[in-house]
Amino acid sequence: MKPAVSINLCCYNSERYLRETIDSIVKQTYKDWELIVINDGSSDSTESIIYEYIKKGYPIIYHCQENKGLGYSRNEALKRSNGEFIALIDHDDIWMPNKLEMQIPCFEKKPTIGFVFSNAIYFSNSSKNIRFNLYGNRKPPSGRIFGELLKRSFICISTVIIKKTALMELEQKFDERFKFGEELDVFLRILYKWESVYVDGYLTMYRMHANSLTSRMPEVIPKEMEMIVSRLKRLYPEIETNYKYELNVMRANIQYLYALEDFCCNRRKDLRKRLAPYLMIEKKLWMPYIFSFLPFSFYKYLLSLKKNQYKF
Repeated sequence: MKPAVSINLCCYNSERYLRETIDSIVKQTYKDWELIVINDGSSDSTESIIYEYIKKGYPIIYHCQENKGLGYSRNEALKRSNGEFIALIDHDDIWMPNKLEMQIPCFEKKPTIGFVFSNAIYFSNSSKNIRFNLYGNRKPPSGRIFGELLKRSFICISTVIIKKTALMELEQKFDERFKFGEELDVFLRILYKWESVYVDGYLTMYRMHANSLTSRMPEVIPKEMEMIVSRLKRLYPEIETNYKYELNVMRANIQYLYALEDFCCNRRKDLRKRLAPYLMIEKKLWMPYIFSFLPFSFYKYLLSLKKNQYKF
């Protein structure tokens, strides 16, 4: 008999946190699940840890491959998923025991619901005592949230459960070219057609890293966001009319990310040229724009603050 939920877990050199992640899965109060684990060419003890759980009899489908990247691995996990719903979890995150129990019933509310997500607790990689919740006092919207997601990426992937039908109808699943934006790309294409439900509970713990991809490869993010916009325009030409404001906000955020790199490299004129057309759309653009006129000594001080900033 097919399980209700296929949990997709992709691993690469994950030995440090993997047991904690899998333990949070096997302790779920909702038991109708299978775990699909893709080992993307790990060179540490990731595989032996996975076999520990397989030997204990947990419903795990395991696949080991040479290193292909996260997008490829997510697609391989999808191919092996038998459930009606796909739950996503990153290899270093932690689920609360009632996560699946709280979220799966949401799909029964309406047949047009294809996507369920929740709040999350973000915690420091070095200390679980340093934490904050993802949304603070502001609840994200439910229902048709495509436009809101265009303006700001606000969904933590390890909180997400997707109706498999919604995923499989996409012509291309996870884009294997992406290093950063593969989940945002998929979420936007699903949420253009499907409704969502937000569960207001801290159902996931998301681990923050000082040496994450966003801090190591900041230039990749805006380029991939531009690729996402290009794909959306090709698939849904009407969004230029129906979501004109939201697209402009997304474009402003792309230029903001490029401008941060201009800021770090002291390319002041390039920064101002990028941001000027969008100053009336996004207020946060004003700060780097104004700072670009400041004396270089203060400018260097601001750069030092940025470099010492904790990133995740």
